[in-house]
Formats: sequence, structure tokens, C-alpha cells
Amino acid sequence: MKKAFKRLCAASTVAILSSSIFMSTSQTFASENDGQAVSNNGKGNTELVNLQLLSLTDFHGYLQALNDKSNGQIMTTDGPLTVGGAAYVAAHINKLKAGNENSILFSAGDDFSGWPFEVASHHNEPTIEFLNAIGLDFSVAGNHEFDASKEFLTEHIMKGKTFGVRNVDSSFTDSKGKKFKGADYDYLSANIRDAQTGQLVLKPYTIKRIHDGKGGSIPVGFIALTTPTTITGSTSFQEGVLTADPLVETANKYAKELQEKGVETIIAVVHEGGSTKSDGTDINGSDSPFGPIFDFAKEASPAIDAIVSGHWHAKFNAFIEDPAGNPRPVVEAANHGRLLNELNLSIDPDTKDVVRNLTTSMNHPVTRDIPADPEIEKMVSYWVERGKARWAEPVAKLTGDLTRARNANGESTLANLAADAHYASGKKADNPAEFALTAASPLRGDLLYKKGSNASDSDGQILFGEAWQAHGYQNPVLVVTLSGQQIKQILEEQWRKNANGSESFHPLAVSYNVKYTHDKSKPINERIDPEKVMINGEPLDLDGSYRVASLAYLVIGADGYPTFKQYREPVRTEVDYWAFLNYLKEQKVIEPPALNRVTSASNS
Repeated sequence: MKKAFKRLCAASTVAILSSSIFMSTSQTFASENDGQAVSNNGKGNTELVNLQLLSLTDFHGYLQALNDKSNGQIMTTDGPLTVGGAAYVAAHINKLKAGNENSILFSAGDDFSGWPFEVASHHNEPTIEFLNAIGLDFSVAGNHEFDASKEFLTEHIMKGKTFGVRNVDSSFTDSKGKKFKGADYDYLSANIRDAQTGQLVLKPYTIKRIHDGKGGSIPVGFIALTTPTTITGSTSFQEGVLTADPLVETANKYAKELQEKGVETIIAVVHEGGSTKSDGTDINGSDSPFGPIFDFAKEASPAIDAIVSGHWHAKFNAFIEDPAGNPRPVVEAANHGRLLNELNLSIDPDTKDVVRNLTTSMNHPVTRDIPADPEIEKMVSYWVERGKARWAEPVAKLTGDLTRARNANGESTLANLAADAHYASGKKADNPAEFALTAASPLRGDLLYKKGSNASDSDGQILFGEAWQAHGYQNPVLVVTLSGQQIKQILEEQWRKNANGSESFHPLAVSYNVKYTHDKSKPINERIDPEKVMINGEPLDLDGSYRVASLAYLVIGADGYPTFKQYREPVRTEVDYWAFLNYLKEQKVIEPPALNRVTSASNS
């Protein structure tokens, strides 16, 4: 049990409302409704030091104030609210900070690697400029911070090192006319390690010092944790490159280390999530909490005073008992800049520890009913205009339509081209790909010969934005080892028996150096003859091994081909967007691939 709680719990009348919520008549952990915290944190008590913690999570580069339900709206107990936009995030932060001498602003991860075109096409540099501008003190590295590579995070994002050609490939000129300099703050993770060296990739925690009101200071420790699912996630896939330590053991280890350094106020900022039954209707609800962050909260060291989470894009404001039976806040503040969480801690300056029964928490909607921050508005406008210019950049020429329309054998011109692009990317690996297999999932839009609506377009011209819109969803190309028998079975898994007894066809695309025949007159799982699967002119050897290029989503089994999960020796190359764009640029002129890679031995 925390020392300050022992000292002061007798001074407050506290009654148990539930296993996770305490109440008293003067200070409360939570309201009588469903866990919503009140805003009084004992500021009138001159013996205590007040600390405000402000956080956002899963921002994903959503700089613009959008109006769709997913990004521009949030449901509350009073109905839907219009929310979001970087300029309003900044304005609300300024408003919440006003009058607070001790205030720390941080992120629970997934700041970047999102999907807004103007941000993603500039390698997330606009997001870093924004987070620098609002004075972020630190951020946990979420899974998406590893979507490119650990070097991209540690060298480019954190240090500002250029890769490729400046202002073409990276280090774009920002809204102030300056070269990208990297983050002014640290990215942290206590549990992500280099798989080869065993060393942590990032610092495990940070210690901030706040004024104690008596000319001294109080140390506050923040332990950063990243979801272990990062390692084999479909976008952050880093198997063989990174490893992840377990959350609870890691948190407890560093909580003890911080205490040994004299730090008693300790916060765990964990990019791992959960949800509640009230998630869809109450931004401060805590009804029936579930998920890994709540499992963590029940087991993590009682030395940890609060847990700020992310990853699930959920909305909750709960108080969960620690292993010593003392409630502590466990919060998550949605995503895409729609909410900000405010935690207020009261700290005993003598013990330098949190008085738990005075802790309060609130998720605040980032409404648009206050003036937007004018400097951030200018920044956002700048990047929107740069996004338009990026969209209009010419990439390659096209001699005919590339469409997702499949013929009877499952081939399409766009799918074949994507397979060729994945193969080209896979050949860049140290142990290169021998061919590629591609599913339908990354195909998002046709590339047509006829010019589109953009003023920079012309017949037969592929623009940057058109290519981006046609293929990709932030997935890395992997090169993996599969046996010939496994490859045969993967091809068999294109046909599936549905629950109602019907059959469905889920065709894979193969690169230009593969041709095969299937026979639909035969039963499922017997339609591929290895003698009729030709790879680089040779029949498939069931006892042999092959290096295959595919997207991570397909490799981990998410596209519905379970045998792919038996892969070995995975190696990452490029992220799908960039693999496709680079292939188009290298080819310069694209002819729609012939639909002759797959043939049928029957007419059934």
C-alpha cells in the first residue's frame, strides 16, 4: 500500500461503491453514475502539491478537423459532439493548462503512421511538427511507431536524419520554412528490445521534476510500455528484428528501480488497451471493463499511481483496485484527437507520494466551440496544400486500364501488377524472394488510362495520389520461407466451403514468373497439381523450400490462408505504398499485365 495513502486515508470518509470505485462526501474518485470523475482535486489543501497530467493517444496524424463520424464526432451521454482537429487540440490544451503550475503533457502512443494522405505521404513529419508545437513532453512508442523500422523512429523521427533526397524522400520543409529537425521530445518504451543485441531500443522511463511550492522539487516517474503484439502485427511486423518483454513484469521492475531512485509518484503509460460496455455512449464511462489493460491494472505494482492507456481507440475513465486493494485510475482517451484526458494528482511533499483518495480524472471532448489555435491552423493549412501538390506529382505512364475486375480464373490486371511490385521489393532482401503471392486486400482503387479530375492529370498519366489510392494500407512486404507442400496448400486455400454449404473463391495473384493450372472439377484441397505449378520455368518441388514475397497481413493469416502462418525466416523490405510507388517509378511505362498466369483445367 502506498505510504501517503496509509497516512491520509483515515482523514477522508471513504465508502466502497463497487470493487473499483471509492466515494466520499468531499473528495471523490468517481461519480455515482458509472465511474466519471469529478474535477475537484483538493486544490484548497496548501499542504499538498497539485500535478496535472494531460494526455492524448492514437492521434495517427489526424491534423485536419474532419466531419465524418469516425474522426469528427464522438458520442457522449448528452448526445453526439463535433470534435477533433489539431488546432482545436492545441486550443483545449492551452485552456486546460491555464492556472496549473505543474502540468505535464504526453502521448500514449501511435502518434503517427496514420492514414491522412498529406501526413502519410510526407512520412509523418507534419505530425511531429504539430507535437513539437504543442510542447509534448514525451510519448510512448506505440505499435505504429515501428511501422517503418526502428531506425526510422530512432534516427529520423527522433534525430531528424535525412534518408533519400531531402524534400523529395524525407526532411521536407516545414510550415516555418525550416528543414525537418525531428522530435523535441523522447519516444520511450521499457519492453521493446533489439532481437540481436537484447538491448532496449528506447529509454524505459523518464523522470520529470515539479515544483513542491517550497523551493524544492518532486520527481515524477513515467514508465512507458508498448503492446507486445507489435512484433507480429500486420503493419508493425518486426519478427526477428525486435522482441517484446511482458508488460506486468517490466512495469514492476522499473517501478522498483524508480523507487530506489527516490521516485514515489509513478505513472504507467501503456500502449495497450481495453474497453467497456459504455464505450459507445459515455466518454467517461467504466461499465463492465474488459481487455488486457484491465488485466494489467489488476496485477501491476501498487507503487504505480495511475495507468494511462491507448491502442484500442476506446473511451473510458475507470478506477481499478491495485494488488494492495487501492483504487487507481485507468484511462483511455479515444483516438484521432477527439479526446484529451486530464488526471489531477495530489502529492504529499514530504513523502513525495500521491494521496490516492484525492486523485481525479476526466476525459474532455476536443470540441470546436472555442477559437482554434491560429498558429496550428496555419500549420495544418500548409500541410494540406503540400498534400495536394504531392498528390499531383507524376509517377509513371500507363498504356491501358489497371482494374481490380477478376476474370474467371481470378486474375486482374491490378492484382498482377501488385504481385510484380511485391516481387520486385522482395528481390531487394538479403535472402531475396523467388516469386510473390498477393491477396485482394491491398487493392483499393483502379488506375485508369483516361485522365481523372485532377488538373495535373492527363490521359495515360499515373499521379502519386492515384497510385497511393489504388494500392496499400501501410503493410510491409515480407520475404518468408515456405516449403513446396505449404505453397501447394496455400493455393488450395483459395477455395473455401461456407457455413451454408456453398463454395467461395478467394484468388491470389502471382508474380509474372509463376504460371499454374487449377482444376475446379475436383474436390476442395485437391485442385492444384504441383506438376502444373511452374516457378521460374520449373515445376513446384513439394520437398523444396522457396523464398516468397507477400504482405504481412497475408503472411500472418489475416487474409484467410492459414497455411501461410507456417512461414519461416521472415525479412521486411518496403511498406506496400512505397513498394508500389517505387516499382511504378522504376518501370516508367506500365503496360497492363496479360491475364495468362492462371489457367483452368475444367470449364466447371
